[in-house]
Order: sequence, then structure tokens, then C-alpha cells
Amino acid sequence: MSALVPGTQTIRFQRPEPKDASKSGPTPIARHEGLLQDLTRRSQKPPWCPSFSVALRILLLIRMCGAMYSNITDCDEVYNFWEPLHYLSRGYGFQTWEVSPQYAIRSWAYITLHLYPATAVVRLLGLDKRAALFSLRVVFAIVSSLCEAKLVNFRVGRYLFFMLLFSAGMWNAATAFLPSTFAMFTNTLAFAYTLDTPSAGNSRRTLFATVLFAAGAIIGWPFALALAVPFVLEELFVHGADRITPEKQSAWFYSRVVRLFTAASCSGLLFIPVIGIDTLAYGRLTIVPWNIVKYNIFGGSTRGPDLYGTEPWYFYLSNLLSQLQFTYVLDNKRLGGPLRTASAAEKEKDKAIGTRSSPFTLLAIRLAPFYTWFVILTAQAHKEERFFFPAYPFLAFNAAVTLFLVRGWFETAFVSVTRSPYRASRSSFFKLFTLAVLLFATIISIARILAQSYYYHAPLEVAHHLETRELVRVLNVTGLLPPPPPRSPHARKDDRDEPRIDLSPVKALNLTLCLGKEWHRFPSHFLSEFDGMLPKHFVKSEDGNALWKRSGTKVIPEDLNDLNKEDPTHYVDIKTCHYLIDLDFPNHPSSSIHEPRYAVDEEHWQRMFCVPFLDAAHSPLLTRVLWFPGKWWQRLNSYGDYCLLKKQGIF
Repeated sequence: MSALVPGTQTIRFQRPEPKDASKSGPTPIARHEGLLQDLTRRSQKPPWCPSFSVALRILLLIRMCGAMYSNITDCDEVYNFWEPLHYLSRGYGFQTWEVSPQYAIRSWAYITLHLYPATAVVRLLGLDKRAALFSLRVVFAIVSSLCEAKLVNFRVGRYLFFMLLFSAGMWNAATAFLPSTFAMFTNTLAFAYTLDTPSAGNSRRTLFATVLFAAGAIIGWPFALALAVPFVLEELFVHGADRITPEKQSAWFYSRVVRLFTAASCSGLLFIPVIGIDTLAYGRLTIVPWNIVKYNIFGGSTRGPDLYGTEPWYFYLSNLLSQLQFTYVLDNKRLGGPLRTASAAEKEKDKAIGTRSSPFTLLAIRLAPFYTWFVILTAQAHKEERFFFPAYPFLAFNAAVTLFLVRGWFETAFVSVTRSPYRASRSSFFKLFTLAVLLFATIISIARILAQSYYYHAPLEVAHHLETRELVRVLNVTGLLPPPPPRSPHARKDDRDEPRIDLSPVKALNLTLCLGKEWHRFPSHFLSEFDGMLPKHFVKSEDGNALWKRSGTKVIPEDLNDLNKEDPTHYVDIKTCHYLIDLDFPNHPSSSIHEPRYAVDEEHWQRMFCVPFLDAAHSPLLTRVLWFPGKWWQRLNSYGDYCLLKKQGIF
């Protein structure tokens, strides 16, 4: 080797050091592991699927819109949850028999859980109580987004994400103040944990799923626990990733029972604060989950949910079809293509050290919760859409799996015909097919959401007009509030530049707002400044203690019953009403002695504000279920007038 000439520049490369496993980055996703497998493109770039962060941010945009613009679709949400919450925060509100200590089938623990989120921001920023309602709905939107983003997984996540994002059912359920919505949140998180394959080394899956399922039942709605039945059966009887020989079967089963019992015992601790708060509120030992089950199942022939209406067996089927969310039961004999199957080496290993669970079994268990829930609810005579809230994420998952499997069947058929997996991997047909399905479902879902907003938003609009326009006008004409100064020519035309007005002087007028036959669409005291004349008010009291301020929750009203019987003392004379909310259908008018057409009685009532409201009974099915732009579509429907009326001769 010749010596280098002095002054010659050299380059020295550093020897690579061995990698430290402890400092390595995150483990990449095992793309070809799991129950569902891509048949083609296995060596290509994996398909796009939103990460938790991306899914969360996009879901938040949609759920926040729902918090601001979705309707309050159920009077049970108003009278059993918003009104009791208003009573806790403001000291007055409407009471139903469900929150009477005599029956106690609504949990004050669940209601109290929402008191701080509803009032903290309002008190901090000095906002009015209307903001409290929307603050709580924003909290619901955030929680729902977190739960949904957690559920989006790698294999079918790209389909599940869009089905959750634009689902009309999720639009209503995500921001509703209902125990069934709370159960939906906890069940979604629990289901995300159950997607892992059970094994002896995965106790975390058992504990978290059990506690979350139990929380939805104990704090929320006890019947939602039925969605956990497939998980319990899987924990007890399905090997999952464990390889168990026949001689070890008994020991394996015992260990699974002990693990599930331990998780259930931890979950049972949730009863302590729930029973404690409900007992404190009702003034007697109260176990609300048991009361709910007792009334709905063991109430006898004279009691029970059937008193409040029954629906035909196809009610939920038609409801789901209207939202394009129903997937039919899958035939497991046709699932072989897209499912992961055991290789020859794995089969030999199974014979030697024990057999693992079939992927058909594991997938069927994950599809089972929705069908279990659907069968149970269909068998009940009393049906309501809110009962389906806990199962909406399971429905979206089943739909996503169905779409994935159908695409797999098409790929299998394409390969069998062309004899070329390469051509199948290069074809754009499968991508266009799934895109077309998702796009069609999205358009229909958005049309359904818009239909609910355009056709049934009138009660919220009337309540907003009453508070922001009519009450201000009354205060001006009575001299209790000076007229506002002239608007600046540079001011915006919306409400953002208008000063906040104190409406408390309106109490001096002792006005009465009557709802009449529209009582079931009352949007709660949070969106109204009136002590309206509805059947029953909570007892106003401030003589509680430090643990429970509102002692009126302990009072047993004598004029409330669980038999749905009319009480004449809850009615008022129409002559005592200063304002009245009424719905009139001019194209198909109807009236009776007790429900005359007040909206057209110009001699006694003046229309102050009216909004169109869909006459569903006289509108075609398609145009009342979906909303599309264009007068030609809207003209097919029939509409009524949802009006705020003022008694003639006052103000």
C-alpha cells in the first residue's frame, strides 16, 4: 500500500452501531394480521385509514355542528333530564312522575354528573342560561368524538369512519341528554377494547371492557347491558388466541371465570356513588337501575312502557332504512375469502399444542351485539328511536364490515375469472365500488339530517324568537326597558353587535305562556324565560343541606301517577294565558272542543311569529324523509304553521 502524499484530504466513515431495541420507534402496524385480510395489493402501499388524531379532529367538526343545530327530538329528554338539571342549577323546572321519590326511575346521579359541565363556563364568562344548554351539548360532542375515534381501527376503519361521520342516527344521538346516549359512549369504548382477540395475557381487555359496559348500565341505562352478552360469552367459552389442549380446558375455563368475576366486582363499585347520590336526592334508599327494570319488566298489566304507545314490529326496520344504516344478516358460509385462514404450518401447530378459535367465530361474535339488540327491541311493543342509540356504533361497524366483505367477494370473483391477482390489484373497479357506496350513503344521510333540521326545527326557532325578540319588545313598550339606541350604519346585520339584555324585569309582568297541545315539543326552560303552565312544577325550596341543596326532589307529589291517567288540576283556563304556542295545518285543518284552531282565531289571538312545520301525515314518504334543494321537491310536502300567539289587546 502506497503512502499518502502529505496534505491529501481523506474521508473517514463511522462504523454503524447496533440498534438499541429500547430506543426504537413505534412498532409498525402488522398489516397482514387480524381477522380481515386484503386479498389483493398485499405488497403495495396500505390503504388510507385515518389516525386517531385525524379522525378526532374531523369528527369534532361534525359533532360540534350537531351540538349547535340538531333538534331536541324527544320530550323525555326535556322533562326527565333538561328540566331536572334546570331545577338543580336554577331552582325551578318541570317535574314528571319518573323523578318522584315514589317511583324513582330516573337517576339524579346521572343528572348531577352533568351539572358542572353545563354551568361552569356560563358562570365563568357570565353568560345566560341558554349558553348552558349548548355548553353541555358541546361536551357531549367532544366525548362522542373521542369514543368514535377510539373505535376506528386499521382494517375497516376507513369505512367505519365515514359511516360514523355522516350517520343521521349519530347526528341525533351524539349530543342528546339521555341515558341511552351515555350508554352509547361507554359501549363504544368498551367495543373498541373487545375488538382485540381474547387471550390469557390480555387482562386489560377484560377489565376495561367490563367496567365500561357496566358504567353504561349502572349510570346510564341498565338495558344497554344486553349489548355485552356476546362479549361475556366470548370471555367464558372462546379460546381466542389461547391454544388449549383438552386436558387443560377445565383450568383454562376456571381462570377465565375468575378474571371476569374480578372485573365485574370492580365494576360493581360504581353502584356506591350512584346509590349514594340517588338516596341523598330522593330522601330514601333508592336503587334506580333496579327500579327501571322492575317498572318496565315486572310492572304488571296495568303499568309499564306500553301505556305510552306501541309500534308495529317493523318500526326499527323502517327507521334504520330511512337513515340507510341497516345491514342484513351475513351468511358466514360466504365469508371465507376476506377472512384470515390458518396455514398448513399453523394447523400442524394446532394439533400439537391446542387449537385456537376460528376467525369465523371471532368475527361472528363481533357482529352479534347489533343483531342481539335489534331482536330484543323489535320484540318490545313500546318502541322509540332513542332506544337504539346505544347500538348505533355497532350498526356502523357491521355496515363497514359488510362493505369490506362485499368488496372481498368481488375481488375473489375477479381473480377466479381472470386468473390474475396482478390484474385485480391494478383494477380501479373495487375502489370505485366502495367509493360509490360511501358517497351514496353520505348523500342520503345528509339529506336525512337536513330534513330533520328544515322540517322540525320550528320549536327551537320559536323559543329563540320569544327570548331575543318578543320579550325585548314587551319590555320596551311597557317602559321597563328603554328603547335601544339607533344602530350604527357600520354595524353588522346579525346579532353579534347587539348588547346583551337583562330580561329579569319581565317577572314583574307575571306573564303566562301556555303550550296546550304542543307541550311535548317544549324545548326546556334553558331556552325560555317563562314558568310555563305545564302539568307539574318542582317544589321550589332552598332548605337543603351542604350535600344536596334542592330538597324538593324528596317531596312526593300527590298529583302524579305512573298509570298515565289524566289529572284535571294540571289544566289552566285559556283566559289566563298571555302567550300561546300552537300548531295549525291550514291545508288539512282539524279542531275539537279542547283543541280549537287558536292560530286562526284573530279575534282573540295575534300571530307574533310563525315558522313552517312539516305535516308528515299528508306528505309523501320520500320527500318527508329526505330534504333536497329545489322548489319542485318542497312543493310535494304539506306544511303547517308553528306559531307564537299573543292575546289580543295586551302590549
